Amino acid sequence: MPNAFDASNPPFDRLSEAEAQTLRRALDVAYVRPGEDVIKAGAPAQALYVVIKGVVEERAGEELVALYEANDFFDSRGLIQGASEHDFRAREETLLYLLPREAALELVRANPRFAAFFYLDISHKLDAMAREDEDAAVGALMRARVGDMNLRPAHFVDASDSIETAGRLMRDIDSNALFVRDGERVGVVTGMNLSKAVVLRGMKIEDPVGAIAHYELVALDRQDFVYAALILMTKTNKRRVVVRDGDAYVGILEDIEILGFVAGAAQLVAGRIDRAQGMPDLAVAAREIGAQVKLLRRQGVKIAVVAEIVSDLNRRLFERVFQLLAPPSIAREGCLIVMGSEGRGEQTARTDQDNALILAAPVPQEDLDAFRAAFTSALDSFGFAPCPGEVMVRNPIWSQTLDDYLAAFRRWTSLPDETAHMNVAIFYDAVAVGGDAALLEKAKAALIEAARGSSAYLSHFARATDAFPAPIGFFNNLLTLDGRGDAVDLKKGGIFPIVHGVRSLALERGLYETNTAERIAKLVEIGALSKRLGDELTQSLYFLMSLRLDAQLAAELAKTSAQSALVRPAELTSLQRDLLRDAFQVVKQFRDVVRRKFNLSMFS
Repeated sequence: MPNAFDASNPPFDRLSEAEAQTLRRALDVAYVRPGEDVIKAGAPAQALYVVIKGVVEERAGEELVALYEANDFFDSRGLIQGASEHDFRAREETLLYLLPREAALELVRANPRFAAFFYLDISHKLDAMAREDEDAAVGALMRARVGDMNLRPAHFVDASDSIETAGRLMRDIDSNALFVRDGERVGVVTGMNLSKAVVLRGMKIEDPVGAIAHYELVALDRQDFVYAALILMTKTNKRRVVVRDGDAYVGILEDIEILGFVAGAAQLVAGRIDRAQGMPDLAVAAREIGAQVKLLRRQGVKIAVVAEIVSDLNRRLFERVFQLLAPPSIAREGCLIVMGSEGRGEQTARTDQDNALILAAPVPQEDLDAFRAAFTSALDSFGFAPCPGEVMVRNPIWSQTLDDYLAAFRRWTSLPDETAHMNVAIFYDAVAVGGDAALLEKAKAALIEAARGSSAYLSHFARATDAFPAPIGFFNNLLTLDGRGDAVDLKKGGIFPIVHGVRSLALERGLYETNTAERIAKLVEIGALSKRLGDELTQSLYFLMSLRLDAQLAAELAKTSAQSALVRPAELTSLQRDLLRDAFQVVKQFRDVVRRKFNLSMFS
């Protein structure tokens, strides 16, 4: 029977054929009766077990931690540590493969890719899995580094050289851009710059080229990945970036060189948004943003990168809508903000609207009424569904003066209820996308000051971290609230507790970061979280977001609810189930940290 062992299941698929044969030769088979212990807590680890048939329970005392079924393996932690922390017991008649500990450890020592999945901490496991997925799925250009691309070589002119000299050099080297050296400064000048200087500004071809060069350079290192260049071009709306090798400029990378790696790349979508003259143009761009999500995910791009690209494009979209629809009074006095996952930069699949307007001073009511209706209607037409809680510009509560918001903050934090907590959480995640960003800075400073002033309020605010039960025992046929069978809700069970728990700790410390991973990094930096827990939280969040996005895209393809956060463990690989168990364990540990910090036991 050991010869029948299927080495195509993770993590055994990372073994070479020779290593797989070595594994098969070392395997033994065991039969376990119902209720019989396979491993006792504290006992020396004897083997790595793989389920052939049957079910094995993992228990911490009386608590059911997980169930292991066909092709699942255990206990990797005990294998590395030398002893098991939990009991493993057969729930029914069970057949198991046994790989002796020394044989397993020899494979771990010999194969780093295989070893990655025996790390004790989930952040290493998840990071290794992300790298594996990325390497397997991303196309050659997405995997390539900037230095591998067809860079325009670095050619320099002096700032005192004439426009004519620069133009002739461009012609001779067949390039549309040059570096310009002006003492300690280095800039770039393009062929378009030369043309506009002479034709539109009336400069003479003998004039120095340094006067028209751009010295605020957007730069990457030649070792950076190509997708980093794509993100940077999208963020800065640049058609080209300069490339360094250490301190030296070695070339120029143009968008034409990287846009071919996907049809309708993010930079092209950004350009379409900026050139849009009306809502029909923006509607096309909005559809293309949705297409980017599918394409990037299909190519195996990391979820953090997908979220960053999508958030940047959506914010650019909202800003352009604001520019086209806001009357002069609102354009002059207003600040458009987005909140929720959009504000945190964690949106992937399109969700409902979470936006608001801050005004420096009152504006004509007719202007405000018209903008409220037009803005919300435009986003609705793009596919951004209205927010069920009416957290939108069209709601007067979310489009008012700064003074009115400050008064609302005092109410929200002095007489807190669930709605008030939600409002504080939503606003704390806000970022400005259009108009006067200083208005949001003032509002957020006031909100943080009001919330931090009361430890009792912060405890009530943090309480929502425990709003949903932890799905640690989900293999025990846990039914979701909608009765859809053996499934877990990734948002309620994992994503929300991480996001809101981190949000609560960040608010208590007065942090201004909005992205959850950035908040975690800052909390680690100031000693509010251990580095290990911070790393595990970040990797767990990204893993849960990846599973959720894959489920949403699958649901969309099947024309079912694309907003579903439900995942059925039976449809996951054994490795994904193992990592999901680990991720939920991290969430459970983090909830304990939040409970102790805010004394949430007083609400029990």
